[in-house]
Amino acid sequence: MQTSLRVKQLRSAYAGPFELILDQGACAAITGPSGSGKSLFLRMIADLDPNEGDVWLNERERAAVPAPEWRRQVTYVSAESGWWADTVIEHFPGNRPNEIEILSARLGLRRELVDAPVAQLSTGEKQRLALVRALLPSPAVLLLDEPTGPLDEDSVARLEALLQERMASGTSIVLVTHDSNQAQRLGSQHYRMMARHMEKV
Repeated sequence: MQTSLRVKQLRSAYAGPFELILDQGACAAITGPSGSGKSLFLRMIADLDPNEGDVWLNERERAAVPAPEWRRQVTYVSAESGWWADTVIEHFPGNRPNEIEILSARLGLRRELVDAPVAQLSTGEKQRLALVRALLPSPAVLLLDEPTGPLDEDSVARLEALLQERMASGTSIVLVTHDSNQAQRLGSQHYRMMARHMEKV
């Protein structure tokens, strides 16, 4: 199996060092108490927070890749999605309505939400639309921070099914979750974060 993501001695003043090797199409599930450094680890991989160490994607070193390109290929989806324009559709570069509608429907979202004002969305709708936004460019790696936290059981099942399909087609996932059952369902590797250090379990 081809290695997709490799993390070596990744650290900051607040957490680490971290090590991770993730194969193409695999999922590393990370659990641990709030405040233990899980989100920080994802943000460091995406190079959103200050960090030191080495990260490779498909044997290409992060330091050799322009930051915007890196984040298109190694995409971070926050537990609290960011919305900076008034309407949902403004957050989708290129406005690919057919693909947006197909992915949205897969996640149980109504078609009209794509054109709706962001202010009308529920927390769960925002979370699922943020995932649609992340999936559209087909990144090599998804860094998912509590992607199903605000969702009901049916929405969780839909989202997990879509992630399973993406993994089957080669997308790798680093998943932060408080749901140990979800970690078992999706994860092929399991880690526990404690006091801003991570151990394989």
